[in-house]
Amino acid sequence: MDNISNRKTVYLGMIGDIMHPGLINIINEGAKYGDVMIGLFTDRAIATHKRIPHLTYEQRKMVIENIKGVSCVVPQEEWSYVENLKRYRPAYIIHGDDWKTGADSEIREKVFEVMKQWGGEVIEIPYTQGINSSALAEEIKSIGTTPEVRMKSLRRLIAAKPIVRIMEAHDGLSGLIIENLQLEQNGIMESFDGMWSSSLTDSTSKGKPDIEAVDLTTRMQDLTNILECTTKPIIYDGDTGGKLEHFIFTVRTLERNGISAVIIEDKIGLKKNSLLGTAATQTQDTIENFCNKIRAGKNAQVTKDFMIISRVESLIAGKPVSDALERAFAYVDAGADGVMIHSKEKSGDDIREFCIEFRKVHSQVPIVIVPTTYDQFRTEDFEQWGVNIVIYANHMLRAAYPAMVRVARSILENHRAQEARDLCMPIKDILELIPGTK
Repeated sequence: MDNISNRKTVYLGMIGDIMHPGLINIINEGAKYGDVMIGLFTDRAIATHKRIPHLTYEQRKMVIENIKGVSCVVPQEEWSYVENLKRYRPAYIIHGDDWKTGADSEIREKVFEVMKQWGGEVIEIPYTQGINSSALAEEIKSIGTTPEVRMKSLRRLIAAKPIVRIMEAHDGLSGLIIENLQLEQNGIMESFDGMWSSSLTDSTSKGKPDIEAVDLTTRMQDLTNILECTTKPIIYDGDTGGKLEHFIFTVRTLERNGISAVIIEDKIGLKKNSLLGTAATQTQDTIENFCNKIRAGKNAQVTKDFMIISRVESLIAGKPVSDALERAFAYVDAGADGVMIHSKEKSGDDIREFCIEFRKVHSQVPIVIVPTTYDQFRTEDFEQWGVNIVIYANHMLRAAYPAMVRVARSILENHRAQEARDLCMPIKDILELIPGTK
């Protein structure tokens, strides 16, 4: 430490969403060696490994810039430290010694390699015992979220992630699965980013046909159950949006409750499920009328964060991709925040063609797809097409129904429940599933 007076640069990578004594300790230690440069992870850098932070990048930057001992804050655009270390060539990088094991051990090895290139030093300090950022994050998540924070999170996810993955939820239990399920693959944390409130599964779970027979008030009662036990963003299936005058109130109701987006389709008349395709009469609204509905909805919303996404049904109605593109361009011009393109064809060729052609005109407008029939493609394929959001629109309910039938059939066949035991969740597990049950 003879050269401390030269004020060399000390690099410290940080997410900075939840400040605690452990982080202050490492900043203070770094300041002993020189000027502390904070490499603040951007949402994009974080999104492939963890949930995006509660605070935005700018909010986190403002907090950290005002911490004693911090000299400057620079963005770290990748999970790896390597690019920033090469860019700034610090004399030191400081990190807690908890990265010696686990997934971060590979990052640690690369840091040592790159720092050797200019004679830099890696400083490792003992991990602060009793402080765990992940545990603190879980405690905060258990408190819940606010409508405003939840609503804004979808736009942040679209900006941060190559693909936003949305799964259908039709009740609080399915919402909890989507909220909490995660697994690690090749050092990347896999999870769903949000939930889809499907009119099909909402209706089906009530034993009613998917013809807009369940009104907004009833659907909001079920949505409230999901909102109360989850924190991730929710996209609402708004069917046709109803009459223009009614759609205004739908937008305000959803926005007030913290729903991130509504998707409305450009069809008119009694609703027929799109997957019926041309087997049922599918009548599209005029471009002019649907654009007016989009404008009315956008004028009705209070915040700039809520999204109205136009669902183009041209392919469902048997029309060519050119018709779908004409409508999509018009809807974006009318103010739509994104476009959902739907098809029941199994090849996916028409969807791919639409996405590629749409991207030639609009490079940033979000594209949403629902690959129910063309489920052979992976999210990596959709990313190459230019897709932003993929919705798995009905799988939770479709999985639940056959499982329940198997249990019920087993009890009928065997005149007892013993044979169904292995088909069911253990009582102990279900009692522990919901916080506050015990």
